[in-house]
Amino acid sequence: MRYILAIFLFLVVATLSIFGLKGRISTKPPIEIFPDMDRQAKFHPQESSALFADGRSDRPAVSGTVLHVTRMQKEYKFLLPKEHLYTDAFLGSGKLPDATFGRGFPTSITVTNDLMLRGQTLYNRYCAICHGESGNGNGVTKSFGMVATANLLDDRIRTMPEGEIFNTITNGKNTMLGYGPKVAVEDRWAIIAYLRALELSQNATVNDVPADKRKELGL
Repeated sequence: MRYILAIFLFLVVATLSIFGLKGRISTKPPIEIFPDMDRQAKFHPQESSALFADGRSDRPAVSGTVLHVTRMQKEYKFLLPKEHLYTDAFLGSGKLPDATFGRGFPTSITVTNDLMLRGQTLYNRYCAICHGESGNGNGVTKSFGMVATANLLDDRIRTMPEGEIFNTITNGKNTMLGYGPKVAVEDRWAIIAYLRALELSQNATVNDVPADKRKELGL
């Protein structure tokens, strides 16, 4: 009986030692056996540094640096950086130099019939499942409970700058994930061109019909 009592007391003391103080506030630093790299000698992105004359920790590429192209970039050509994306901020980001969203299309994007057909194909592939083929928000996912899908025919979207739509396609918004890694830059603009055609088809007036076509409609 004496041994059983001693073992019991030992277990009680051991249990209290391990779990008894859990949750208590202490001003003493915890015993850290494995720091797990919690503290590292490193610079955070865009952090200042006294080590360099310009005060920046981020260093510009060395003159003459050759771009390294990965295997994935070789297989998926649209992932390759293009020189004009760096010189045309509106094309690559949807924003103007003053960081506001631009209206219209970049100068390198010409809205042609081929661009519209490309946009239609990509819209039906990536967008129609949620936003519907006409853009009214009644896609397939709505029947599965996704009721917060935007109606692209609303005035809010119709009056939204094209650059902001481009930004949403690229980075996503709310429950919508970004399609930047999946859709090439030029293809995102093609989708926007087709979207504008969808919106016009649901909100067109007689004045939008070319004069030489009005007779065919009996106008």
